[in-house]
Amino acid sequence: MRVVQQVQIKLGEIDISNIWIDPKSRDDIPQILRGLQHVYKDKETREEIFKLLEQEIAPTKNKKNGRPGMTLWNIFVLGILRVNLNIDYDRLHELSNHHDTIREMLGHPNLKDKYYYHWQTLKDNIELITPEFLDKVNQIVVKAGYRLIKKKFEEPLHGRCDSFVVETNVHFPTDINLLLDATRTVIRLVGDLCEGRDMSDWRQSSYNIRCIKKSERAAQNSKRSKRTKQEDTNTQVIESHTFYIAKANLYLNKAMETIDVIKATACTALEEKIIKDVEAFIVHGNRQIDQINRRVILGETIPHEEKVFSLFKPYTEWIMKGKAGVPVELGVRVCIMEDQHQFITYHKVMEKQTDDQIAIEMVTESKKRFGNFASCSYDKGFHSPANQEALLKELELVVLPRKGKLSKASREIEQAKDFKVARKQHSAVESAINALEVHGLDYCPDYGIDAFKRYVALAVVGRNIQQIGVILKKKEQQSLIKQQKKKAKVYDQACKLAA
Repeated sequence: MRVVQQVQIKLGEIDISNIWIDPKSRDDIPQILRGLQHVYKDKETREEIFKLLEQEIAPTKNKKNGRPGMTLWNIFVLGILRVNLNIDYDRLHELSNHHDTIREMLGHPNLKDKYYYHWQTLKDNIELITPEFLDKVNQIVVKAGYRLIKKKFEEPLHGRCDSFVVETNVHFPTDINLLLDATRTVIRLVGDLCEGRDMSDWRQSSYNIRCIKKSERAAQNSKRSKRTKQEDTNTQVIESHTFYIAKANLYLNKAMETIDVIKATACTALEEKIIKDVEAFIVHGNRQIDQINRRVILGETIPHEEKVFSLFKPYTEWIMKGKAGVPVELGVRVCIMEDQHQFITYHKVMEKQTDDQIAIEMVTESKKRFGNFASCSYDKGFHSPANQEALLKELELVVLPRKGKLSKASREIEQAKDFKVARKQHSAVESAINALEVHGLDYCPDYGIDAFKRYVALAVVGRNIQQIGVILKKKEQQSLIKQQKKKAKVYDQACKLAA
């Protein structure tokens, strides 16, 4: 049984609208909580988000049956906190159980409430959130932000579009360490299968993993040989790599034989899943053996499109953006659209895509969500002649610098006053990117492309909610300053009368 939020307030519980948040605090937790509090207090925003929570989270489950579970509001709050604070589930577990203000936001009394969040409960519930749900919530949050700053929806929006890389939590890939990943995973999984069936085939699986790792280390160190003759070094490299791939091939073939024996008998659902994983990693291992053989022994150059940069996160890409001091980034590109009020109106996870391929999509999707989208600025990476023509049909002003030497007509366009002003303001999008990276998007620790998209979407929504909190904090501070000035003025008048 699940509810969006408990209707009946418990004894000692503080209504979320009345939670006191220190306006002088410089930490980021009060900013997020203040933004969440505003989302809850704004009746229109709260009703829209609560309706989405009811419809989008676990839509196939009957929420009226079963034992009581976490409220949908609590799932949303904890998901935002986890990503925006850039913390893992261990710290989220600690905060959710022992941070007074966060527990008030979750609807627990300020007394000794016995409700305790378990680590696995937090993880399982946050994974119920979907990127599609968060995209809809983001639109609601941005509109709430516009109402807060008293801007009419009819006011034209001016976007700034740019992409950056969200790194995945992977080690630096080489063909030999990827082969080690595949082989040791196969040995471990097959060993677990045999242990569960009391088979003695892989009783030395731990020893086998140490052996294959020793061979990998020997192949790795052969490239750093101190031999004076290059011919001797090359011979040593070939010999160590040949021995390494032969040993890996031996383990992979033996694993395949064991899998065939197990498949010939009745298997449980868990065993079938493990067998499927083993077969996938055997395919990975055979590919890496082939690439090592071609590169080291035959002297071929492996084409980039044939390479895989992580076996556990295969969506990871090798990205070179030409940044100073950052030759290579391992991750996935993410493109964001920021408006002039510093709200992120739309984002896109770019799987195997470049900037010029999504320039039009970023505008069309932004216009679907906010019809008053009037102009947009880009950097040169988004340029193509087709993009220039298509964007002119969508927007009143397109600020898309061209590459190479400019023609007379192009020079006139880029020297126009509106173009130059918007181009100077475009660099402000780097501030939004930096804020996202600081608040969760420096790298994604979750596994799977769906989890990656959810993580990015949570970061975007969390950033917009935090931006609302920042606006509210500034207003509260200005109000406090006015009150202090007023009190000082009254005190001065009282002193004059007393004199």
